[in-house]
Amino acid sequence: MWLSSLIVVSVLATSLLSGVLGMAGGIVLMAILVSVVSVSAAMIVHGVVQATSNGSRALFLREHIVWKVLPPYLVGAAVALGAFVAAAVVPDASWILIVIGLFPWLARLAPKLGGLDITHPFTAVVCGGVVTAAQLFAGASGPLLDVFYLNAPLTRHQIVASKALTQTLGHLLKLVYYGGFIGTTEAFSPLFLACAMLASVLGTRLGTRLLDRFDDAVFRRVSGWAILTIGAFCAVQGTYSLVLG
Repeated sequence: MWLSSLIVVSVLATSLLSGVLGMAGGIVLMAILVSVVSVSAAMIVHGVVQATSNGSRALFLREHIVWKVLPPYLVGAAVALGAFVAAAVVPDASWILIVIGLFPWLARLAPKLGGLDITHPFTAVVCGGVVTAAQLFAGASGPLLDVFYLNAPLTRHQIVASKALTQTLGHLLKLVYYGGFIGTTEAFSPLFLACAMLASVLGTRLGTRLLDRFDDAVFRRVSGWAILTIGAFCAVQGTYSLVLG
């Protein structure tokens, strides 16, 4: 009971965080889950919760979604899923966490990476493939996806709404992969999953309400530093897991 309660409270808190910034919550939740359940189980719980959280956020902000990024993004996502299905393995998340953690810092230092823009079709294809692969490897890919959106000429509401849509699709693909192709021996109570999904929607709703209190300049500044902070967390977590493993 205490474990279920911990997860539900964590879902609420991380959904609130993502509702405000459109980021960060997923990677923090994944770090909590992998410390208390198996990798496959963590992927499935994370996928259910994050698909609900991001899906509800996309619904709440649907009028701000930039739909043109979706078709090319899906092309890249389909390629990544096909590659993982062919491999049919559960990877060690340590190295991918390190790579994801370092990516925002490299993007800040490298002008060419800093110019990535999700509204360009080819970049959207690359984003779909890379981000989906990262989600299938490590469960969360927020810091990686953020780089493609924060350099796009979009408002804060467009960024949060469009990211929520693409993240929802990625988590659904993760459920298809780990729930359908890999599987897990751990069973989850329907009541627990329902409470977790409800907490994700509640946290998301509260977070999107708080989003209205930011202006675009403050949002981009706060988001940028949040990406770097979460990136550092990912790198440290990955290194720690690698050393202990």
